[in-house]
Amino acid sequence: MSAQNSKGIQTLLDAEREAQKIVQKAREYRSKRVKDARSEAQKEIEDYRKQKEEEFQKFEKEHTSGNQKAEQDASNDADEQVQAIKSAGEKQGQQVVDDLLRCVTDVRPEVPDRVAAPEKA
Repeated sequence: MSAQNSKGIQTLLDAEREAQKIVQKAREYRSKRVKDARSEAQKEIEDYRKQKEEEFQKFEKEHTSGNQKAEQDASNDADEQVQAIKSAGEKQGQQVVDDLLRCVTDVRPEVPDRVAAPEKA
């Protein structure tokens, strides 16, 4: 009976070793699949990032040219307004200077209404 028990125990030990090998292979396969999935996901992320970057560059290029035109138009308008101000200054500049000098040199002190006049004793 002990030979039969020994043979049964040996069979169980062999089965356990075989099961451990299967489990080890499954773990290795799972680890490999996880690594493959990570690298594949990273590649997809990089491809997506590259695609979006190209779309952004295209969008920026299309809309920047419109901004340059708007900036040029604004610059031209500003130049026209500066010229109008300069021409108005040339026409009426001397009159403005004369008025300022007259106001500065012709002083007329007045007591404000809110200040009470001193009483005469």
